[in-house]
Amino acid sequence: MDKTRIASTRPALRRSRDRTRALAALAVLAGSLVLVACGGGDEGEGATTVPNATTAPGGVEEVLGPVAAASGTPVKIGMISDGKGAVTDLSFEGPVADATIAYLNERLSGLAGHPIEVVKCDTLADPGKGTDCANRMVEEDVVAVVVGSSSVVESIWTPLHESKIPVVFGGANAATILTDRESTFVLVDSAFSMINLPISLAKENKLDTVTVVAIDVPSVMSVYQKVAPAAFEKAGVKLNLVAIPPGTADMTPQMQQLVGTDTLVQLVGSDSFCIAALNGMRTVGFSGPVTAIAQCITDATRKAVPGDTLKNVTVSATAPVGTDNPSTKLFAAVVEAYGEGKGIEVNRQGSLSMFTTLAALQSATENLTGDVTSESIIAAIKAMPEKPLPGADPMKFRCGGLANPATPAVCVRGGLVTSLDDKGQPTGYRAVGSTPIAG
Repeated sequence: MDKTRIASTRPALRRSRDRTRALAALAVLAGSLVLVACGGGDEGEGATTVPNATTAPGGVEEVLGPVAAASGTPVKIGMISDGKGAVTDLSFEGPVADATIAYLNERLSGLAGHPIEVVKCDTLADPGKGTDCANRMVEEDVVAVVVGSSSVVESIWTPLHESKIPVVFGGANAATILTDRESTFVLVDSAFSMINLPISLAKENKLDTVTVVAIDVPSVMSVYQKVAPAAFEKAGVKLNLVAIPPGTADMTPQMQQLVGTDTLVQLVGSDSFCIAALNGMRTVGFSGPVTAIAQCITDATRKAVPGDTLKNVTVSATAPVGTDNPSTKLFAAVVEAYGEGKGIEVNRQGSLSMFTTLAALQSATENLTGDVTSESIIAAIKAMPEKPLPGADPMKFRCGGLANPATPAVCVRGGLVTSLDDKGQPTGYRAVGSTPIAG
């Protein structure tokens, strides 16, 4: 295998056209969904079970399934995380990875029958450390790397790609990553929450207009100015963009234009941004359908916005947290059996998404036979049939460039959505836009 060490001062590759860059901006937000819990929040801190997660007949053992232990020569898998830094705290990803690998090794025969050993490295959200972590994976001779979420994905990806080591991303934010056909696999549909979902919901509600109320920052504006217009035009839905500067505390004047209109409103911004938008819509009396990206809805939103305003708001998600379903039951059982004392919060999208990223790698290589190498893993993933996406019921995934020709690294179509109840909590999740990925 040709493995090349990349100097940490090497600049990230940025050679794609405007449209591809805008697609990358979509993935910035899509990837960051894993950092936000749609349900639970602080109330779930330190929890290791969720209601009804392990109360099926037979308890945890039935949920986990029979023992099928891995054997033979171990294989090394890398796990790179931002860890706990000055900006974000993703320190939970390490304990989740440990518990997940213990489950895979004991119940699902590891990776192609071999026990998985994990090599972990934290970037601290520093591009230089991201490159250093990737170089360490090359030196440690790992056969694949998983990245749940990171703000320095290009720094991580470049040395691994140069060394032909496959990388599975829970979410990614670079055009070079999304358009790679060789060795990169991304488990989030970057266009779903910001473009495809509002179009789909507008049609469901028999509306011909979507009003996007979005935070006025370059990464968001590039999406709605460069990529979204063509998609909306093709769908026959009018796009009305309301760009609002960050830090605007009272959005009542901007929301006034919604009065008397038949439109679906799409909210794109942080929780503080969406609090101002939702309260502004309440003030002017707007009662039409509303959808929001996951960052909008946190415990802060629930405290600041009346429940009757949040009721029936549709929210996109990467994991079905906060509800009783097969994915949350399985993850809770994994944490109870293999993560005791690790302080893992199960009612958190980021935790379940880390589980998904590792379990998806195992599932995608289930039919691999012979030597386990980076080359054989890439071939197995590209040849996989469509399968359920672990931890994201009822989503499916299939890699190999079949999900979206424009972003061949992406392995899924559509995403999960939920409607909020009168307390702003998620109800049941459904898959939207998750059409079969045929080969």
